[in-house]
Formats: sequence, structure tokens, C-alpha cells
Amino acid sequence: MKIETIAVHSGRQVDQATGAVSAPLHLSTTFERDADGGFSRGFEYSRDDNPNRRSLETALAALEGGEAAVAYSSGMAAISASIEALRLDHPGRLVLPRNMYFGVRSFLTDTAFGRSLETIVVDMADHAAIEAACRDGVPGIVWIETPSNPLVSIVDVAAVTTIAEAAGFATVADNTWATPVLQRPFEQGVDVIVHSLTKYIGGHSDVMAGAAIVREAGAHLDELRAIQRHRGVLASTFDSWLALRGIATLPTRMRAHSATALTVSRYLEGHLAVARVHYPGLPSHPGHEVASQQMREFGGMVSFEVHGGRDEAMAVAAALTIFTRATSLGGNHSLVEHRASVEGPATTAPESLLRVSIGLEHGDDLIADLAQALDSIAKPGA
Repeated sequence: MKIETIAVHSGRQVDQATGAVSAPLHLSTTFERDADGGFSRGFEYSRDDNPNRRSLETALAALEGGEAAVAYSSGMAAISASIEALRLDHPGRLVLPRNMYFGVRSFLTDTAFGRSLETIVVDMADHAAIEAACRDGVPGIVWIETPSNPLVSIVDVAAVTTIAEAAGFATVADNTWATPVLQRPFEQGVDVIVHSLTKYIGGHSDVMAGAAIVREAGAHLDELRAIQRHRGVLASTFDSWLALRGIATLPTRMRAHSATALTVSRYLEGHLAVARVHYPGLPSHPGHEVASQQMREFGGMVSFEVHGGRDEAMAVAAALTIFTRATSLGGNHSLVEHRASVEGPATTAPESLLRVSIGLEHGDDLIADLAQALDSIAKPGA
């Protein structure tokens, strides 16, 4: 089936009790035993399993083309669980991209488990550097994030997985920004895919959840489920229901986000107040060719640098009226954020950079809003 059909039907069936087409919300924490003490209906206690969470996990696995999915309470819960589970068979180092979500870096520096890991940071465009980091015969994990947050860098997923597999390393891809609508990393050989469902899959800025999807069943999947169950870091029933609802419209939304983001990027690239635009849909982007090969469209995230520095970037953000100054991404509303001030001293984001999440507003209105904000710093003496 095509992904639009998968998004609407996977994990869903008509409710046998009522005939409801939309999935019922199962808030019960406990389920009735059979007369013999068994659970023939498949559910015992909601921390172990729940109809809504099971439906979400089924849909996520189908969307990514994986064996199974495990839904967690947040994207960071999914990320940390994935690292811990993979270290069963890959106890060596963790090879990280230079450009990546700062929450992963914070996890590695602010928690005892994170500090116990040997990490090597490399430029993922430098394949020789990846090969060097994967030497010594100690199996480890290579972390892939493409497009990256916040610099929208592109990683050649197939090339990296080839290097990692040859060295006995597992690979994890954060597919939050692209979603399976635009990119399916299992097709390039990735072992585990993680998502912050809070973003595009939820799609409405009202869900907090994450997921890890495995290409094959085995010890890693068993460990991911054990972490979910025994640590209680599971996606809530209501968030699971909301995320599944979001999946139904995901293909349509991602195409709308992508089309408007490309239009906005082309406008920004031509504005005198803009020094640089980071968007893989532009031929000027260094990862454009690779992105064109492994992505169906280029996504809804754009970063751009204004001439000047922090003050000028902040002035532009403050002058915007349709874009909301807020953290997160992937919802209906367009958002803008000065990432350097959010991430602090360890940031890789330039002080002049603004990250924007393109929502579902009309592109003409977003461009008009950007125009009036950018013009305020482009005029002499402003």
C-alpha cells in the first residue's frame, strides 16, 4: 500500500463493540481476567500494554517498514532507551554527528549513564573520520540525524550505514524532522529509528511522546520493551490516541510543510538582510544532491542567518507577528527560535541564526511577515 493508505488504516479497525470508525480511547488501567485467570483479550495492566498504545506502535512500524515499534513518554525517553538497549551487543563507543539535537548532548553530559559512555564527535560528511572512529575492533553505535537540528545538515545515510556495518557498529537514525513520509532510513540499512512524536507525527503541538522502531526483532526489541515497562516511561493512553490521530493526516501535512518551506527558503535566499539559508531543497545547500536522492521532499524546517549577530537575529524574531516565538516544531503554527540562546555555551548554532518551523499557514502570509521583520534591520540606520 502507498503511505497515505498506511497512515489512515494501519493500527486501526472498526470497533467491534459499537461499530465506531474512529478508535475509542481506552483509559482503563486494568483489564478483566478470564474465569481461568488468563487474559484471552490480550490486556492485563496498562503499563504492560494498552489498546491505544498498541495501535500507535503498529502504525509506526508500518509507516517506517520496521518489525516493531515501542512508544515512550517523550522523544528523549526513546533516544536514551535506544542507546541503552543497543549497548547490550555494542558496548563500545558512541559516534555522534557534530550537528545534532542539543538534548542528546545534554543527556550525555548531565546523566551518570551518559557520562559513562565513550563518545566521539565527527563531521558526518567526512567518511574517513567515521571510519577512523569505528576502528579498534570494539563494536559501538553510530548516531545519524538528518536533516540535523538546527543547521539542517544532510547525512548520506547509506554511506554511513555501510561504514558502520563493516566495523560491527549498530546505527540509529533520528527521523523526527523528515518523518517516514519523506525518508525511510531502514531502506538505507539503519538498525533503529527514533522519533519525537511530539513533533510532526503528533502534528498539533498537543502530544508529548516518542518512539523507537526496530528493523528486526531480537534482543534489542526485548530490551526496549523492558525499559518501557519496568521504568514506566511509556506513552500515555491519551497521547497515544492523539499521535495515532495525527498519523492519519501526516502525508498531506508533510507535503504542505515542505512546499511552503521551499517557497519561503527561496524568498529568504534573495533578501539583502539574510546572509545564509540552511534548507536542503535549495541547490546552494551542500547536502542538496544527497537529500534529493534519499528524501522525497525536503521538509518543513528552515534555518537562516541574518547579517549581524545576536541582536539583529533577536530583533527579527521580535518583529514577527505570524511566527510564534516558541520551542518545538512540526505543528500547525509557524514557530521561530534563536537556538544559540536556547542551547547555551555548547551550541553549534551561530548567534545570527534563527530556526523556523514552517506551519500550515499560507506561504504568502509567512513571506509578508518575514519581509516586514527583515526589512526593519535591512534599512540604513535601522
